[in-house]
Amino acid sequence: MTDSQNPSPNQMHLAAFVTAGPGRPGGWRYPGSEPGWLSASYYQHIGRVLEQGKFDLMFFADILSVPDRLGGSMDSQLRYGALGSLRLDPTPVLSSIATVTEHLGLAATVSTSYLEPFPVARSFATVDHLSDGRAAWNVVTSFQDSEARNFGSDRHIDRDKRYDRADEFLEVACKLWDSWEDDALVMDPSVPLFADPDRVHPIDHKGEWFDVRGPLNVSRPPQGYPVIIQAGASPKGRDFAARWSDVIFCSHASLDSAREFYRDIKDRATRHGRRPEDVKILPMATPIVGPTTEAAREAERRLADLVPPLAGLSTLAYHLDIDLSTLPLDEPLPDVDVPGVQGHYKEVVEMTRREGLTLRELGKRYGGRTEGAFIGTAAEVADSMEQWFTEGACDGFTVGAVHTPGAFEDFVRQVVPELQRRGVFRRDYEGRTLRDNLGLDRPRAGTWRDRRYGGNVPR
Repeated sequence: MTDSQNPSPNQMHLAAFVTAGPGRPGGWRYPGSEPGWLSASYYQHIGRVLEQGKFDLMFFADILSVPDRLGGSMDSQLRYGALGSLRLDPTPVLSSIATVTEHLGLAATVSTSYLEPFPVARSFATVDHLSDGRAAWNVVTSFQDSEARNFGSDRHIDRDKRYDRADEFLEVACKLWDSWEDDALVMDPSVPLFADPDRVHPIDHKGEWFDVRGPLNVSRPPQGYPVIIQAGASPKGRDFAARWSDVIFCSHASLDSAREFYRDIKDRATRHGRRPEDVKILPMATPIVGPTTEAAREAERRLADLVPPLAGLSTLAYHLDIDLSTLPLDEPLPDVDVPGVQGHYKEVVEMTRREGLTLRELGKRYGGRTEGAFIGTAAEVADSMEQWFTEGACDGFTVGAVHTPGAFEDFVRQVVPELQRRGVFRRDYEGRTLRDNLGLDRPRAGTWRDRRYGGNVPR
C-alpha cells in the first residue's frame, strides 16, 4: 500500500458486531427482525450491506456453551433467545461471506483457553488466503465453567493463567505463520519446484503450555498475520491487548471512561515498543436511528418492552461470572468481586450509579444493550460519533444492531452518508487487504518478538 492509499488519520474506522444467532433477547422479537440465523444467505446479505457502507470489517462474537450462570439453569438463555441460545461456528460463516464480498474484513472469535495453536493458525491462514487478505481473529480467553465442561474440565483456568496461556498461544501462532517465508511457495513446474524446502522451517516450540514442531502446512498469509482483535479491561487484559492487538473492542458507559481507556491503551502500546496509531480502539455503539428524535426514542422503548429482565440478567450473569439470581431484583447491583469480564462490570456499575437502576431495570437495559448517546436522527447519531472520535475517545466504532439485518441497513443508508458528508469516514476503500484499509503495516516475519518484548516490559 502506498502512502497515498493510507487512510486519513482524520477518518474513523467502522467494524460491525455480529452474532451467528439471535444474540439479543429483545432484538429477535423486534418488528422487522428476520430469523435467518441458520442460512448462509442471511450472513451474506449482511456482509453485502456492510461492504456497501464501506465498513472495515464485521466480526462474529462466539461462546462455547449455552450459559447456565443464572440460577444454574440454561432456561433463561434458551427460553428468551439470549446471548448463547444459538451460536453457529463463526469460521465457516466467514468463508461463505468471503465469496460475495471483495473488501470487507472478516473476523471470527476463537478462544485460546481450550483449543490448540496449530489448527487455529491454520484456519485463519486459510481464511486469509481464500479472502485475499481479509481475515481477522478476535482472541478471547474463555472464563466460564460451562465452557470448560465442554472440553473435559470441571473448572475454567484462572484469570492470570488464562492470559499466560493466551500469550504463549499467540506466540506459537505467529511462529507458525512465519514458518513459511514469503517466497517459499514457488510452484514452478519446469524445475520442478513446488515449495522451496530451504524456506519452510519447523518452529520447534517447547513452552509451558504448548509443544509444537511445525511448520504450518499452509503458506504465509497474504497479510503476514491476520489482523488480531482483542478486548481486555483488567490491568493484565489491557496489557495483553496493547501488546498483541491491532484492533481493540471495548464498551463504555460514558465519554469520560472511553477517553481514559483510550489514553491508557495508547500509553501501554508505546511501552511495548509499538506506535500508538498501530492499535485501533473501536468502542461499541448500538445506534437506533429514526426520522425524528422522538421516533428513535419510541423505538428504544419498544425494544426495551420486548426484553424480559431475566433475559438481560442471564447475559450479565454470564459476562460477570456471577449468579445474579441470589441478589434482590428491586435493589441496585451491589459491589461484588467479578471473576468475569471487568469491562462489562465497570460499564454496568457506572450506569447503575448514574441512573439509580435496580437490578431488574439493569436486566432490561443490559438485554437491550443500547447506548443513549447513539439514539436519534442520523445527524444526531453522527454528532455523537464525531464527538467521541474527535475528542480522543476512539479511532472509530464497533457498530452493533438491535435487530438484524434492518438496523445495519438503517445505519448504512442513513448514518454513513452523514459521516461521509462531514469528512470523517471514507467514501471508498483505500486498499485491498484489511490491513490496508485499517492503515496497518504488513508484519515482517518475527514481528511477534517485537510485540512480546518491545519496550522491555516485564512479563
